[in-house]
Amino acid sequence: MAGPLGKDLLGLAPLSAEQIRLVLDTAIPFREISERAIKKVPTLRGATIVNLFFEASTRTRISFEFAEKRLSADTVNVAAAQSSVSKGETLVDTARNLEAMKIDMVVIRHPASGAAQFLAERIESNVINAGDGTNEHPTQGLLDLMTLRDKFGELAGRKICIVGDVLHSRVARSNIWGLTKLGADVAVCGPRSLLPNAIEEMGVTVFNRIEEAIEWADALNVLRLQLERMQAGYIPSLREYNRVFGVTSARLDKAPRDIVILHPGPMNRGVEIDSDVADGPHSVILDQVTNGVAVRMAALYLLAGGKPELAEAAKKGAP
Repeated sequence: MAGPLGKDLLGLAPLSAEQIRLVLDTAIPFREISERAIKKVPTLRGATIVNLFFEASTRTRISFEFAEKRLSADTVNVAAAQSSVSKGETLVDTARNLEAMKIDMVVIRHPASGAAQFLAERIESNVINAGDGTNEHPTQGLLDLMTLRDKFGELAGRKICIVGDVLHSRVARSNIWGLTKLGADVAVCGPRSLLPNAIEEMGVTVFNRIEEAIEWADALNVLRLQLERMQAGYIPSLREYNRVFGVTSARLDKAPRDIVILHPGPMNRGVEIDSDVADGPHSVILDQVTNGVAVRMAALYLLAGGKPELAEAAKKGAP
């Protein structure tokens, strides 16, 4: 199946600004479905979607499952530890065997950058990238954009700073691609050891001090320190990181304006973000989670060939 996004959703880098806006606009009517007593419409009835998760995930996997079930798709969940991959089967063989069972879409999370594209080029089913290595996490980027658009309206000219472990973050890359395409001014802030080489070539400003980032930004997207991807030597200690780069209420109190706080989760409380900030009045972290289901419903709908102008009718129960 191919829709207005093409066959697959592999990242925000390949999408145009118009395609990004299309997903965000389509997600708005779908968000209302999650507010109802009966949270289900027949839009994808008869479609079979396989969730292939080769990395641990709670938030993203459950969000996709909710999105699929609320559109009435049949879903199958496969984790690497429970599949034939643990016996040596290749990714392509796993996918081809699943496809032989006549599936329609694959949602894949994989530790290797490029795994989603590798799979998409070899199977006929639609593929959605749910995070591949340090490359991209497009639906997280889209839900971040939707949350920021809820707060600011249009994003053109807004100043958004991504704070923390940019080096290991696929969320950061999707955010940078998406935000810049919608006209936002984007910056990054963190220890030089956690910023990719030549990050400025992506069109972002670099801040070396969190105080400068807070003074500049309309919103901070605070990233988790991905300790599982670090061998050693990136930071002196967690305590030192919090002392120098932690987003704290004491620092936010000195900001010249109210700053919106995002975090893709899961959070290291007391490290990259303090609890009173994560749970405070400027936080939209739970709004991100809510928007995640709506964005994934929109992505599934559009990849399945759904027409954006009929999303409102689909919300009301039209198949």
